[in-house]
Amino acid sequence: MSEDFETTWLAQYERVRPHLEELRRRLLVAGIALLVGAMVAFTFAGPVIDILAAPVGGRSGLQAIEVTENISVYMRVALMLGATLSMPIILYEVVAFVVPGLTVMEKRLLFLSIPAIFICFLIGAAFAYFVMLPAAIPFLLNFGGIPTMPRPRDYIGFSTRVIFWMGVAFQTPLFIALLARVGVITPEMLIRSWRIAVVVMAVMAAMITPTIDPFNMMIVMAPLLVLYLVSIVLAKWAYRERQVTPAGPQAQTEP
Repeated sequence: MSEDFETTWLAQYERVRPHLEELRRRLLVAGIALLVGAMVAFTFAGPVIDILAAPVGGRSGLQAIEVTENISVYMRVALMLGATLSMPIILYEVVAFVVPGLTVMEKRLLFLSIPAIFICFLIGAAFAYFVMLPAAIPFLLNFGGIPTMPRPRDYIGFSTRVIFWMGVAFQTPLFIALLARVGVITPEMLIRSWRIAVVVMAVMAAMITPTIDPFNMMIVMAPLLVLYLVSIVLAKWAYRERQVTPAGPQAQTEP
């Protein structure tokens, strides 16, 4: 019995070993890209901190109370910038691993969409910085009439969190269009699930928004609703293209 079990286990391991080796290689490439991006970003983390701290009056509007707080803030900003710079490479490695069964045309469409995903992330991050933070920070600093001088760790932490998640949210239409193109979802599914989507977006807005007032929640939720409508339109286009694409040499998968 033990010999049969060992033989079966070895056979299964030999079958999945190429996939495990490919996964290790792609994770290594993504990790190196993130490390290099963070190292490059650390050299200009200071000016980025000045930009992030502009809504509170610059660095003079922040006050550190721990010895290692300032260096931790630099590391956080460098890591965030490094992730942003290396995002195209990381997305490529993830996509190249998880979609080996797609057709040649679908792979080409997916790889071409990576720059668009990166651009959408930048648009979402810009929306968070230029619209959300200027509306939220004065409310936080002046709430209750109590003078507030935020700590760098707290302020940079929630500002980068808001910027990052809004950047992720702005990529939603492209991801949904890709899922519709490969047949995972349909436009009808999105239309039927609009009530659930509204509830999910309300929860996301509450998690992303750094304040508790309804006004700032609506600032987050409004673009999420628009993005959902855009997702439905793109899904209709992508799903229709999938249906009208004729079978032929282009529809064959790569060996």
